[in-house]
Amino acid sequence: MADPKEQNTEKYSVQRFPVVADRNDAAYGRCTAWVQAVSHGFHQERRDDEYLARTLASYKTDKRELTGVYVTGAVPGHSLPADVPVATYATMRKSLNIGFGRQLESNLITAVTVRGTHRRNGILRGMITADLESAKDEGLAMAALTASEGSIYGRFGFGVATFERSVKVDTGPRFRLKGQAGGAVEVADPAVLLDVAPQVFARVHQHTPGSVDRQEYYRLVASGSIGHDGKPDMSVRVALHYDTSGTLDGYVSYRFKGWDHKPFTMEIVDLVAATHVAYLDLWRFLGSIDLIDEVTWAEAPVDDPLAWALEDPRCIEASDVRDMLWLRILDTQAALEARSYPVSGRVVLEVTDRLGLADGTWVLESDGGAAAVVNDGTGLTPDLSMDAADLASIYLGAVSPVTLAAAGRIREHTPGSAFQAQQLFAVERSAHCLTHF
Repeated sequence: MADPKEQNTEKYSVQRFPVVADRNDAAYGRCTAWVQAVSHGFHQERRDDEYLARTLASYKTDKRELTGVYVTGAVPGHSLPADVPVATYATMRKSLNIGFGRQLESNLITAVTVRGTHRRNGILRGMITADLESAKDEGLAMAALTASEGSIYGRFGFGVATFERSVKVDTGPRFRLKGQAGGAVEVADPAVLLDVAPQVFARVHQHTPGSVDRQEYYRLVASGSIGHDGKPDMSVRVALHYDTSGTLDGYVSYRFKGWDHKPFTMEIVDLVAATHVAYLDLWRFLGSIDLIDEVTWAEAPVDDPLAWALEDPRCIEASDVRDMLWLRILDTQAALEARSYPVSGRVVLEVTDRLGLADGTWVLESDGGAAAVVNDGTGLTPDLSMDAADLASIYLGAVSPVTLAAAGRIREHTPGSAFQAQQLFAVERSAHCLTHF
């Protein structure tokens, strides 16, 4: 199970293959069986033909690579056939905003499942190790994922790099924002997001540290073109924001939760704003919808300007603050060189990596401008020692090296070096990722 390019003839074979979206292609059935296995792994309903076709079409647009692990021998009678994978794994390449407008192509990992009856066979370790090694060999410095469980990926060198939270916002009489609207909001046909959502998100992606470029699925969901069942979601509504010049710079996609749900609630499907003004104006609109008592959002930022814009910030009930984006350093020198550092300084970092991909000692020197120099520091006494997962966590500034040192995860050999690293790895605004994958 060490490499998908090789086959373990004793028990499992590993196949890696591109997405096929043509129903007449002989390989289409392998892809649909793979999607069904993913649905099984995440406890979702069995998918119908329409869902499978639309899903594979969007996967093909994203150029996903699929991996399936298959039983090599006979399977027991009446059980799932051998052509249904017992484990799944997929990757795609997208850009990650690493601060100050810089983009880093990253290996995005998704759809990771192992059937419960085949665990403890090294399947996950084999898939993820081979993929990370392959991505590094192809010149990538970073991998990323969003995790359904928090205890799995740390042992593979992934560290939490951004957070999100769920909010319930009371939009009754208490809901009032300070200041005045800076643009205009208009309701639109949801279908317009098929064209404009990627354009608006591109602006957000450019200036938001932690942002990951979106997959095809997002514009389909935001526009109501596809719901969780694969069919159009006719409950989706859309409003667009225009700045004072008439330029579209934000949108919100939302749905009513029904008259049987109390309090009467609008649920945000997607809220994307390229400016602070657009963000607050869209909230003004949401707070003005007649007959609605509450607006909920499951992907709100932790450091949310809305709380500071409200006359009564207790209108927001926040819960379930949780990890969102996990990063994995594949090439320490390349990842450090890709960043921009806002202050001048020098720090020697010792990085350990159980998979041997990113370990070593590195000297990071910044002049506080666009240039940073990263040199091999082998033989030098480190200022800080950390695991590759901890370096991933501090990389976007969302996790403080001082906090990790207090937790015993980072060892500070030079007093004050954790605080210095905190300043070096700071970014221009709070890191936030609006893209699940």
